[in-house]
Amino acid sequence: MAKRALVLVGGWEGHEPVLVGERFSNFLKAEGFAVEVREDLEILQDRAYLFELDLFVPIWTMGELDTKETEHLSDAIASGVGVAGCHGGMCDAFRKNVLWQFIMGGNWVSHPGSDGVEYRVNIKNSSSDLVAGITDFSVTSEHYYLHVDPAVEVLATTRFPVVHWYHSTNGEVDMPVVWTKRWGHGRVFYNSLGHHNDVFDIPQAWTLMSRGLLWASESKERARQQGLTIDGFQSERKMF
Repeated sequence: MAKRALVLVGGWEGHEPVLVGERFSNFLKAEGFAVEVREDLEILQDRAYLFELDLFVPIWTMGELDTKETEHLSDAIASGVGVAGCHGGMCDAFRKNVLWQFIMGGNWVSHPGSDGVEYRVNIKNSSSDLVAGITDFSVTSEHYYLHVDPAVEVLATTRFPVVHWYHSTNGEVDMPVVWTKRWGHGRVFYNSLGHHNDVFDIPQAWTLMSRGLLWASESKERARQQGLTIDGFQSERKMF
């Protein structure tokens, strides 16, 4: 049976969500996925549908997500549904929603210099297959400054500051660009590249992204094989 993927496309059009969605969808279809592309948030009301997915790909900058939709997604991902995305379509989505940010592992706070900043992406030494054979590379795009969950596994970084601004007085810092984390039994992959679709014409950038999509999609089958459920995560205590 083919793996099922939902590609959610929308939000601020400056990030070219339709073009990015087409690139990701075409790749997943070529890998044998049954892909559904949606341009509205109503599908997130369907809890049963979300639990049937193997992969959720959010490409939705800004916007608002209500509590019910977020809780459905949280439980579905915790059950093993993988989530993978890039740039503002994942970590500048639904800015008021703290549970969304907790699941994704970080949130955008600034891009000093806006678009057209040249910077290096530095691959971390790691045993992860996601970065195997990939070398450091340069990008000219938005340079994303993020607030990041300390639990993530960082696979690539970039050095700040490149553009002098108020943050510069803090000195140099290495900011995560690519990371993975877990939400319950689900895998989460994030790549901060992708201000425009053509950044993925860079071979290293696309290799990272395409590997991340496939990696995230594997957690559902692993949970199924091991009989894992979300029951052990349930609590009556207030969590957010």
